[in-house]
Amino acid sequence: MKVWFIIGLALAACTGPQVSQGNARPSYDGVQTQLLEGDLVGFNVALRGAEGPDAVTRYAECAAAQYTLIRGYGFARHVRTNLDSRGGTWRADAVYTISPDLPAGAKTIDAEVTVANCGASGIPTA
Repeated sequence: MKVWFIIGLALAACTGPQVSQGNARPSYDGVQTQLLEGDLVGFNVALRGAEGPDAVTRYAECAAAQYTLIRGYGFARHVRTNLDSRGGTWRADAVYTISPDLPAGAKTIDAEVTVANCGASGIPTA
């Protein structure tokens, strides 16, 4: 069953992903990045062993923040995220814009702060 959401990502509470089996850690199954056009970038991520969509959307946000820093920019703005869950694996197809200056909009992230929070939460950024 496909589950599609458009999700706004927030910088506030940076809690680690919820897992379905006691204290087992989720399996972060990698990031695929695609430069779509100009400053528009797509991220496809997969995560096994998490309960619900929050963990995989956070993983996508962490990947977007790291990519933003790699490109020499400081900020990103969330455009959209589509989610899918099959066989215990959550997948996110997320799109962000990246920029050197804080973009307009409510769904912006400070890449440096986000990468630090991701590291502290044990979420990989690549």
